[in-house]
Amino acid sequence: MNKASPPPSFARPAFVDLARAEFEAQKAAHPETQFVDALIIDIAGAIRGKRFPIHESDRLFETGMQLPRSVYLMDVKGEMVNPFGRGFGDGDPDGSAWPVPGTISPVWGEGPKRLQLITTMKNDDGAPTAGEPRAALERVLERFDDLKLTPVMALELEFYLIDRQRTPGGAPQPPLDPRSGHRERDNAVYSIDDLDRYHVFLDTLSEAARAHAIPISAASSEYAPGQFEINLHHQADARRAADHAIVLKQIVRAAARATGFEATFMAKPYLDRIGSGLHIHSSVIDAQGRNIFDDGTAEGSDQLRHAIAGLQALMPESMALFAPSINSYRRFEPDMFAPVNRRWGVNNRTAGLRIPVSPGHARRVEHRACGADANPYFAAAAVAAGLHYGLTRKLNPGEPAQGNVSREPDLALPSTLDDALIRLRDSHTIADYLGEEAISLYGETKRLEAIRFRKIVSSAEYEWYL
Repeated sequence: MNKASPPPSFARPAFVDLARAEFEAQKAAHPETQFVDALIIDIAGAIRGKRFPIHESDRLFETGMQLPRSVYLMDVKGEMVNPFGRGFGDGDPDGSAWPVPGTISPVWGEGPKRLQLITTMKNDDGAPTAGEPRAALERVLERFDDLKLTPVMALELEFYLIDRQRTPGGAPQPPLDPRSGHRERDNAVYSIDDLDRYHVFLDTLSEAARAHAIPISAASSEYAPGQFEINLHHQADARRAADHAIVLKQIVRAAARATGFEATFMAKPYLDRIGSGLHIHSSVIDAQGRNIFDDGTAEGSDQLRHAIAGLQALMPESMALFAPSINSYRRFEPDMFAPVNRRWGVNNRTAGLRIPVSPGHARRVEHRACGADANPYFAAAAVAAGLHYGLTRKLNPGEPAQGNVSREPDLALPSTLDDALIRLRDSHTIADYLGEEAISLYGETKRLEAIRFRKIVSSAEYEWYL
C-alpha cells in the first residue's frame, strides 16, 4: 500500500534543506545543547514560539512547527484581540512554521543550553500566512527583482539602560553610575567616558553578539543619561538586516539583565529627554553590485533623488508602521532629533531623510522617522516600498533642507496613532506593496490595542479629576 501523502500544510519549502544543514552544523559544534527554541516574530515585534528537546528537533525540518496563525496577531501585551475574527472567530487554525536559513545560532545568556532559529509560517496552499511581518518584507523585495536591483540596508537601534527599580509611580529611572553609584543625570552625547563606565555591559553585549553572529558595528553614548545606540553592518538582504535587529533587541535585554540593568526600546520613556529611534540606512545596488545612488558626482545620482521622493511620498500612510504606539508620537518634537516633516538634507540630522557624509560607493539615505518600538520587518518593508515607488515613478523630492528644519511640522504627517491608523487603513500604495490583508490585520490589531489601553484609568486621572 502506498504511503499517504502529507497534508498540504506539511509540504516542505525548498529552503528547509539549507536550514537543516546549518542546524546540524551548529548542533555538532555545540554538543552540550539541550533544547532548540523555534521562534516567530509577531506584529508587535515580540518573539514567540516553542522550545523543543534537542532529540525532537528533526520534526521542525520534516513537518514544521504547528502554531495558531493568530500568534502573529497579538497586541503588545500578548493578548489575542481577534482582528476581523482571526483567532477566536475562525476556530484559531494552525499553520506550519519552517526554519529560516541564516537565523540559527546558540542562545547566549541565562537558561539551559540551547539553539534558536527564526521560522516563517505557511498556509495549507504554501502561501505566507497573512500578518507575518517577515513575509510582508519579502513581498516588497520581490518588486525589485524585475528591476534587477537589490536594496541594501543597515539598521541602527537606540535604547535606554534603566534601573531595575522604578519610581513610586512606576516610571523608569536612569541607572546608577557603575563607578560612583550615583543616579545618572547628565547628557553626554558621544561620551567615551560613558562607554568606559558602562564597558561591562557593552563587553557583555559584544560577547552575546558574537554568539548569535549579529554583526555589530559602532556603539555610541546618546543624548540622554543611560541612552546608547548600536549600529549594525549593512546587508544586501533586507530580511537579514531585520533579523539582526530583532535578535539585537533580544541580546541587549539579556546583556542588561546580566549586568544589573534593564533595557527599554520604548520610544519615549522620559517626557523631558530625547526619544529612541530605529534609523534605517538604505542604498540600492544593480546586478553588478554597483550603488545606483553614486554617479561619481558630489550630489549623487538622479536615482538617489527619485528614491528620496518615494520615501517622502509614502511616509504619511506608513507612519503607523514607523510609530506603532500611543507613546511613539511623543518623540516628534522640535530640537529632539526626531523628524517632524518629510524634508531631506545632506548631512542634516534635523531632516527626516538624511544623506550622511560618505564616499560615493557608500552613498545612502538615512530614514529617521521610526521609533525603536517599531517592528523592524514592517519598518524595513515600508522603507523598501518607498525606494521602489520613487525609482519606478522618477519622482522629484524638491530642494534639500538647509539649517534646522525640526521646527517646521508637516501637516501631511499624522501626529497621533489614531490618525496614523486611519491613514494606513485608507492607504492604497503601501497596502499594495505589503499586502492588503497584512496591512488590514496590522491596523486592526493596533486599533484594538489602543482601545484596550484607553480603558485603563491612569494615576494622573485620579490626581486631576477625582
